[in-house]
Amino acid sequence: MSLITMFRTRYRRLLGTLFSALAGWLALPTLAAPPAFEDTIAQRTLACTACHGAQGRAAPDGYYPRIAGKPAGYLYNQLLHFREGRRSYRLMTHMVEPLSDSYLREMAEHFATLDLPYPAPSPVSATAQELQRGRQLALQGDATRQVPACVQCHGSALTGVQPGIPGLLGLPRDYLNSQMGAWRSGQRRAHTPDCMASIARRLSDSDVSAVSGWLASQPLPANPKPARALPAPLPLECGSAYAPSAAAATGGRP
Repeated sequence: MSLITMFRTRYRRLLGTLFSALAGWLALPTLAAPPAFEDTIAQRTLACTACHGAQGRAAPDGYYPRIAGKPAGYLYNQLLHFREGRRSYRLMTHMVEPLSDSYLREMAEHFATLDLPYPAPSPVSATAQELQRGRQLALQGDATRQVPACVQCHGSALTGVQPGIPGLLGLPRDYLNSQMGAWRSGQRRAHTPDCMASIARRLSDSDVSAVSGWLASQPLPANPKPARALPAPLPLECGSAYAPSAAAATGGRP
């Protein structure tokens, strides 16, 4: 075989290999295009739902509470409290520090509009006597300690009141206990007058355990949404019962 013939043979084989490779590549399925970025508030609040559960339904560990369906004024207040140092949790503080009042309000309104079912309450370890004491505090209060009933502020169904009072049902007992402890120790504060701090400090440890156990054991009513208004005035002044205006909250901070 001459050199020319050998070269032609190898050249044909190389072309055949290249054409085969090209045909195989063309036969591959088309790669999917990357998903388009949707600039929606739901997508921009994924940092919230990473801790608070999908759509803000609550984390399974009981530490991060449900935020879906809470009154927008209440959620807005809490974001302000974290940003301004009235509540102390570094992760939350770092997340909201650079955000404007209007953006915090948009986040709060987004989660407030979510209408999602609640899970059944988890079993609670408490005696019948403890649950009875908890029921008394929640529904009747304790005049001897100057403690109003929970229903006087949080609504007759304990599902909250628009625009700034949260519901107490559907929250884990551990979370309720931890927040009452934070009120009593000063780790959690609110706009003055700080009504919850005053109430929490009037309760004994056993009272806190009793009322948290009773609240955590109660199922949600058929309509779990916050009430539109209270049937009677609040039993004491409460600075966080209503969401402040953006300018009043931060002295005009944009």
